[in-house]
Amino acid sequence: MDKTVADPATAVAGIDDGMTVMIGGFGGAGSPIELIHALIDRYRATGHPTGLTVVNNNAGNGHVGLAALIEAGMVRKLICSFPRSADPVVFTDLYLAGKIELELVPQGTLAERIRAGGAGIPAFYTPTSYGTDLAEGKPVAEFEGRPYVQERWLKADVALVKAEQADPHGNLTYRAAARNFGPLMCMAAANTIVQARQVVAAGAIDPETVVTPGIFVQTVVEVSDPHQEEVLNRADAAYPLEA
Repeated sequence: MDKTVADPATAVAGIDDGMTVMIGGFGGAGSPIELIHALIDRYRATGHPTGLTVVNNNAGNGHVGLAALIEAGMVRKLICSFPRSADPVVFTDLYLAGKIELELVPQGTLAERIRAGGAGIPAFYTPTSYGTDLAEGKPVAEFEGRPYVQERWLKADVALVKAEQADPHGNLTYRAAARNFGPLMCMAAANTIVQARQVVAAGAIDPETVVTPGIFVQTVVEVSDPHQEEVLNRADAAYPLEA
């Protein structure tokens, strides 16, 4: 039942070419920087994984975290709701060069598609996007006189998530807005990998405060002093980070 591993490199070792990877975070809030950077390190050492499909709220900022993953050439397709964030130069340049695909999804629809994947609901209807390019080719049905667009669930091979506390069984809490997409992604992925600021003993987390039950988590690694994307970007950092 002990799901803890020694380091981020061990945690991400099973991620393979062509997988769909959900990455938690709303901008820098809740972004699992250390897991992402460990995945980049693995690619630099072995040439794998490549051809990833990444599901995230945005397209990364600067040259760290998700942006660094894209810059390394590991991402074939990005599914997100907000590709034009504060400093998305890496994604923008690659997209304009035709080197990365984009599936644009309205933010609420993105969250619901992920939730549906975790709940076993293959499709649902929403009025969002009706009459726009985003609805092209999708089934439309009318309910109570209003047209709705059919959207499909989103599931993933792997989710990378940042938590505040975890126990060895994988029960999780989150810090404030860092919670965002994390709980949904844990449910929608076949394999959830979590970096937690603190790993505590089994039973040390009040069951009433558990947000993600351990049944949805396969791997936990403690990262006691995690990087924050905005702090790195204010320092003009790029990954690999200078010592």
